[in-house]
Amino acid sequence: MTAARLTRILAELEKLHGRVKASKPASPWLLILRRNCGYPASDKACAKGFAALRKEVGTTATAIAKAPQAKLARAARAGGMMPELRADRLRDIAALTLRDYGGDLRALLSRPLAEARKLLKQFPTIGDPGADMILLFTHTAPIAALPSNALQVPLRLGLGTESKAYSTSYRSAQAALAAALPETFDARIRAYTLLKEHGQEIFKPARPLCERCPVTASCAYYQTLSRLRTEQQAPCRSRSQAGSVQRADRSSSPTSSAGPGLAKK
Repeated sequence: MTAARLTRILAELEKLHGRVKASKPASPWLLILRRNCGYPASDKACAKGFAALRKEVGTTATAIAKAPQAKLARAARAGGMMPELRADRLRDIAALTLRDYGGDLRALLSRPLAEARKLLKQFPTIGDPGADMILLFTHTAPIAALPSNALQVPLRLGLGTESKAYSTSYRSAQAALAAALPETFDARIRAYTLLKEHGQEIFKPARPLCERCPVTASCAYYQTLSRLRTEQQAPCRSRSQAGSVQRADRSSSPTSSAGPGLAKK
């Protein structure tokens, strides 16, 4: 995909979802914590779970480590499914942060990039996409990160090639995005945010809301779907046209034109 084409797509998405404001460096601790506060991990679910955690327990590593399991699970329930499992994960995150980093994950980000990514992946639910997101939003490195739960958006829009292996698809889309975007934090955070918003609200993995999407002209999924619908409708039109011809032939015959009463004579 060319840079010009991606620029047009992002501009259309921004018209639909709203302008993405320039962001200050985020806290790696809060990014990891918030990500584990909801399941399925949508922004809405994570926000509800995080708000409940902050109200009932607190959001420091020490507060979470000291909180009773039942209290953690009760707070996690606001974020959706599997609250007990997510409560265990929150405790694990707090324990790892306190034990290895003295409660401050900023020290982790000062490591060489490859090492920092590897260390981030020690935390629950953090894989390559999550690690890249954290490195981007903390302004550690302007990586072309992509939202893990909205990878279908760049792939369907022609950024990269989809593969059977998720990791291969992710790397392909990431390379295409990196080639088409300026290597700046603002540009790549903007792209990440818009692609994620579109994937959660419109361009869903199943039953996307194509009628509300402003970039269907660039969407391989929509083009394929439209072609299949056209092919499916073609036999129906052919049968309909054949029926019309047959009815026209009958209506023009001498017997049928005479009417049912006269035809018996």
